[in-house]
Amino acid sequence: MEHSCLIFDLDGTISDPKEGIVKSLNYALSAHGFEQQNEDFLATFIGPPLDITFKQLTQSSDDALIFSLVAKYRERYSEVGFAENVLYEGVPDALERLLSAGFKLGVCTSKRVDFAERILSLFELRDCFQFINGGEIGVEKWQQLESLKQNNQIGGDALMIGDRYVDLTAAHKNGLASAGVLWGYGSPEELEEHEPAYLFASPNDLLKLIG
Repeated sequence: MEHSCLIFDLDGTISDPKEGIVKSLNYALSAHGFEQQNEDFLATFIGPPLDITFKQLTQSSDDALIFSLVAKYRERYSEVGFAENVLYEGVPDALERLLSAGFKLGVCTSKRVDFAERILSLFELRDCFQFINGGEIGVEKWQQLESLKQNNQIGGDALMIGDRYVDLTAAHKNGLASAGVLWGYGSPEELEEHEPAYLFASPNDLLKLIG
């Protein structure tokens, strides 16, 4: 196999998080006196870390405000938002077949690790993955991948699979190949701009990695 380890993003790649995320974003904005936003507009922010999203939504660089917004977001998300995820059709079967083919699977998400664990357990997918790497405020995805490499959890032949530009740029910054998926929240143009080694139109296309 060209790639012994496949690293999956979570939101927009394994499951559709739109309802839980946009409602939690509006919950946090409203609690801080900001106008609630159209849910389809908010969906365009799915993928990058929360602090970056709130800085863009509020046009503020006030760290205290951003931390407060994130905390309020997580208040709702931890209670109901995480369970509003919807598993993408075809993902469980693809994961099972990749495992059977001998791939090591892992998750690298900007979402906090305990939320990622709860979501994967909700879908009974936790046991598919040898590791779950979650993000925190101020930590970018390329730094998460860098840490995985430094801790020898992944090697240089690992493949990062995700639906947004942050997944691809994080991989390239660490000398890793990347794959874009088109069933999430990144457009073909966004993904192609960052030259992924693969571009998959459906979860079933992941099986092309088996060869």
